[in-house]
Amino acid sequence: MMSKGLRMQPSLRWVCLSILLAGLATAEVNDKEEDDEDDVTDTTEVNNEEQKNYLEVMYQTPVPSGEVFFSETFDDGSLDRWVLSRTMKEDADEDIAKYDGEWKVEELKENKLSGDLGLVLKSTARHHAISSKLKKPFVFDSKPLIVQYEVNFQDGIDCGGAYIKLLSHSSDLNLEEFHDRTAYTIMFGPDKCGEDYKLHFIFRHKNPIIGDYDEKHAKRPEVDLKKFFTDKKTHLYTLILKPDNTYEILLDQIVVSQGSLLEDVIPPLNPPKEIDDPKDKKPIEWDERPKIPDPHAVKPEDWNEGGAAKIEDVDAVKPEGWLDDEPPLVPDPEAQKPKDWNDDMDGEWEAPLVSNPKCETAPGCGEWTPPLIDNPNYKGPWKPPMIENPDYQGIWKPRKIPNPHYFEDLNPFRMTSFSAVGLELWSMTSDIYFDNFIICTEKEVADRWASDSWGLKKLVASANEPGMINQLLSAAEERPWLWVLYILTAALPVGLLVLFCWPRKKIEEEEDADFSMSDFLEPDETEVALQKVMKKGDLEGPEDNKKASLDKGNVDENEEEDDEEEDFSQEDEDTGVADDQSSDDEMKEADEGVDGGDHLKQSLRKRRVRKD
Repeated sequence: MMSKGLRMQPSLRWVCLSILLAGLATAEVNDKEEDDEDDVTDTTEVNNEEQKNYLEVMYQTPVPSGEVFFSETFDDGSLDRWVLSRTMKEDADEDIAKYDGEWKVEELKENKLSGDLGLVLKSTARHHAISSKLKKPFVFDSKPLIVQYEVNFQDGIDCGGAYIKLLSHSSDLNLEEFHDRTAYTIMFGPDKCGEDYKLHFIFRHKNPIIGDYDEKHAKRPEVDLKKFFTDKKTHLYTLILKPDNTYEILLDQIVVSQGSLLEDVIPPLNPPKEIDDPKDKKPIEWDERPKIPDPHAVKPEDWNEGGAAKIEDVDAVKPEGWLDDEPPLVPDPEAQKPKDWNDDMDGEWEAPLVSNPKCETAPGCGEWTPPLIDNPNYKGPWKPPMIENPDYQGIWKPRKIPNPHYFEDLNPFRMTSFSAVGLELWSMTSDIYFDNFIICTEKEVADRWASDSWGLKKLVASANEPGMINQLLSAAEERPWLWVLYILTAALPVGLLVLFCWPRKKIEEEEDADFSMSDFLEPDETEVALQKVMKKGDLEGPEDNKKASLDKGNVDENEEEDDEEEDFSQEDEDTGVADDQSSDDEMKEADEGVDGGDHLKQSLRKRRVRKD
């Protein structure tokens, strides 16, 4: 007799078969597409000598539009518009104080564009300084300032920066004397040393009272900057300063930091109105103690400190196998007396001591002593209890006085004008790539400039990225624990496929074997059922008679169990009569075939539930 689960089995098998056929068809199509791609590749004559295929795009040197104060693409391969520093760095060792780092104009190592060149820092552990004049000085008035350029750490970065400086305008500005202390208005760009990844925006603010300049640092971007230093891709850095005293920092045209020049800089732009009086001193009698020892407390006469704080554990037992006669340290048997050892001057030579190898397998060596434990009777020296200090006056603070250097600058955007852009860098990694500098006042101009230059580099880099499988393998090389995640992800669909498609016929047959019709019949009902089975057995053969005899044996057992059930109510007996009639009808249906047998099973199960 088949259960409902078995009747549903063919549908599950058809679903599984459909999934497998769909997978095979997809694999066949993919194989065909790969074969077609291989054929196309074989017939194509493009073969990169560097074993990398780059996407061919039409590149033309970008031309700025609108009001532009400075632009540089380096595409002509020349550094004629730039000045190398010839000076020395102060407060540095003489052998590295000179700005002698090498600069070159060359193309990218990877994801290059035909005809596109950039400025490359070539030296390591050297000071580099190079600068160029603007077309005209930039004056902070009613228009925004937009500074934008590209950086690519082609070999990663260990320790070094790629920031630029906007050099303050002055009549005596000499670019050949450009060094780390040359006055600048803004410093902007990436910097890294160790595991500290930074994106600087620093401006020098003038104190209108005393005339000194202070460096103001914008808050750090709330993004992970590591990938911009390590992925070996060209990234676009943009700084926007607005006349309303706000700023924005963009990385690859996405805002990563923004704020106010008045509020979001460190140290604060404007000093406090009041400061602590430097001449105010704390009085000698000032009491800052919130609690004091109770002066009226007296040490009890019977106070006993309880001996030592630690005592030997009297319950401790020496471990078995302890080697009392073996020292923990022994002379190194492999040590040899140095050839130049002089006993008269150096004394008698002794081999250095090493751990005794015999003690490695033993609980311990040497003289055994019980371990020390806390003394339960130890009280320690007597101390008076602490009470509230009646003379407590609080924490003393000096009085406040007006700040003699106070000022309030409500428009920090009006910074010192600048007339040159410079790179003054130290790096432990070479081949840092710079390209496509632009300084302007309109965001649209900078965006068009970026789309004609950096946008093409991004397109080529995206086209040349490795496939999904290669990316996963690369990620697993850096993080081996990802292999566990990959295996679980791959095993999950296989496990679900087996779970839903594996045949359960054997399990259901075992369940049917445990099922006996006589378990659900009353004695009178059993006799009727047996008569019908015997009639059917005469027609079907001796094998079925054997099964009927087995059912009769089960019926005898049920008769013994039924003898013990004598406390049924009258309501249960009435229900039993009705059930007997339904059972006779169900037994008639059982002769009509297998489906009738399933209905009989369901009815008999319901009958047994009501009986219980």
